Amino acid sequence: MQLLYTFAPMKRGVFPGMEHLMMPWIGNTIKHIDLFISGKLAQNGINLSRQQLIILKTLFHDGPLPQNDLAFLTDRNKASLTRLLATMERKNLIARITSSSDRRVNLVHITKKGEQTLHDIAPLFLEIISQMQQGISEEEQKVVIAVMKQIQTNIKENSNSCTGNQ
Repeated sequence: MQLLYTFAPMKRGVFPGMEHLMMPWIGNTIKHIDLFISGKLAQNGINLSRQQLIILKTLFHDGPLPQNDLAFLTDRNKASLTRLLATMERKNLIARITSSSDRRVNLVHITKKGEQTLHDIAPLFLEIISQMQQGISEEEQKVVIAVMKQIQTNIKENSNSCTGNQ
């Protein structure tokens, strides 16, 4: 692997040259995206977090899923996910139903209200995405998507080699 920049001697608490690497830019951009989406939803009176949107979208497209799968998707531990799902249940957006094949597993289902909520906010969400992508050509978007896919592939390949699951 070749980096485009070599590190200068480090000072305490500083990583010189990081501004020339993609990963810090990606991480910082993710934070800005989260804040932007949260702010736009709040401005429009929508009381949903990004994680709640991810869960609704995933359940809508992929059907009922075990809680453990949703913990992975939202990058939350089991206790934190349980609180998030309880909040969504109180809003009647999802329902947790014990699996008939394995009583230890709760399957999370999207409710009719959850589907309607997702349907109602879709135009706003598309507008938010459009605002974030403003000034970025279609060709540039294709390049970014290709780069993100390659990063994901690299991570998967290196994760398998680290865990011995080759």
